[in-house]
Amino acid sequence: MSKQFDVIVIGGGPGGYIAAIRASQLGFNVACIDEWKNSKGGSALGGTCTNIGCIPSKAMLQSSEYFDQASHHFVDHGIEVKGLSLDIAKMLGRKDAVVKQNNDGIVYLFKKNKVTFFHARASFVAARDGAYDIKVAGSVEETISGKHIIVATGSNARALPGTPFDEENILSNDGALRIGAVPQKLGVIGSGVIGLEMGSVWRRLGAEVTILEGLPTFLGAVDQQIAKEAHKAFTKQGLKIELGVKVGEIKNGKKGVSVAYVNARNEAQTLEVDKLIVSIGRTANTIGLNPEAVGLGLDERGAIVVDGECKTNLPNVWAVGDVVRGPMLAHKAEDEGVAVAERIAGQHGHVNFNTVPWVIYTSPEIAWVGQNEEQLKTAGHAYKAGTFPFMANGRARALGDTTGMVKMLADAATDEILGVHIVGPLASELIAECVMAMEFRASSEDIARICHAHPSLSEATKEAALAVEKRTLNF
Repeated sequence: MSKQFDVIVIGGGPGGYIAAIRASQLGFNVACIDEWKNSKGGSALGGTCTNIGCIPSKAMLQSSEYFDQASHHFVDHGIEVKGLSLDIAKMLGRKDAVVKQNNDGIVYLFKKNKVTFFHARASFVAARDGAYDIKVAGSVEETISGKHIIVATGSNARALPGTPFDEENILSNDGALRIGAVPQKLGVIGSGVIGLEMGSVWRRLGAEVTILEGLPTFLGAVDQQIAKEAHKAFTKQGLKIELGVKVGEIKNGKKGVSVAYVNARNEAQTLEVDKLIVSIGRTANTIGLNPEAVGLGLDERGAIVVDGECKTNLPNVWAVGDVVRGPMLAHKAEDEGVAVAERIAGQHGHVNFNTVPWVIYTSPEIAWVGQNEEQLKTAGHAYKAGTFPFMANGRARALGDTTGMVKMLADAATDEILGVHIVGPLASELIAECVMAMEFRASSEDIARICHAHPSLSEATKEAALAVEKRTLNF
């Protein structure tokens, strides 16, 4: 007889492992199946985020930021660095150590919360007697059974048609985090989150970086006042960003990669680079899941179809994270995982997509929540806007990083905060206050009347709120 579980979670990334832990906390007998392997063939829980995404990229961004500061900015503080050198192998080793710490942390959490873990690939076998049989193909193949199934299989990097990733010259986010030496010339196709972050890492370490973007606008999903400020900062740093291009033939040779493209002025161009990062989005991962065995519904993009509560077309089968609709963000997946576990328990788990924050961890960082000015104009929604520049913030001056601003948008009649957009130092941390304010349907005046520590970067948020009513105190 196969092993029986109340809940089986397929996938051990942010959506999956968090769902498993929460379900166990709620009293269920839970299994989680994940096949990710580390370099030694062992388990590596955490999915794309922990292994080749959020965590290692932040480790590399931090390392490259330190190198950039030591190379160009320490002197402003009276600190002279002589004989500065770069050990890429050690930097990559530190990144790998950070990843392993996170992998091991999830293993510990599974043991603490009594989640049964299978290091294997999972696939549907059949629906039977009010439950689902799941094949577990690892070192030993077996079949287990679960009353509820949560699919959290994540996503894969999308390759350009006819140009597969070899992870040597043509790189996904995986290969971009494993480049063994600083390339002299680096090309990036796509100016989204991954393209900008990886481009920034290798630009700081000494590469000449060119980013090719097909859209005519930079960061089209971002409030355009914020996007223009970011574009100006990145260009000043040395990132070459070309918008409105049409990429043609890509040739991958022993000496590098050649990219033919037509620029926005309709001129034929060729970009010769040592390495090429392709970051044109991601696709839902259902490889090997065998959804047809039980009739699990997929959409035209291959994503699992779910309703507003993450229910699929099958009873007691749920799906969360990158494999379903909505933004492909680790924290969105986590919140969906918690919500589904609570719904299984008869509770009312909830995810508010209107207050999911977005962050791009470049320097300056970019973060936002809610609607941007362009969206409000398109919707005909009357609003008020307030901005405050970090150049007028005392803590930013002391940090030596005064790039950017905080921008707040509020309803013209009720003053309820509709969106907050930040480009500048530690925007990823500053946005949390704004998310909380919007969750509690705060007004800009609420933020303006809250005492913020001085000197702190968060004062810029307060001043932006004051600016909504045109009454800033420090600008």
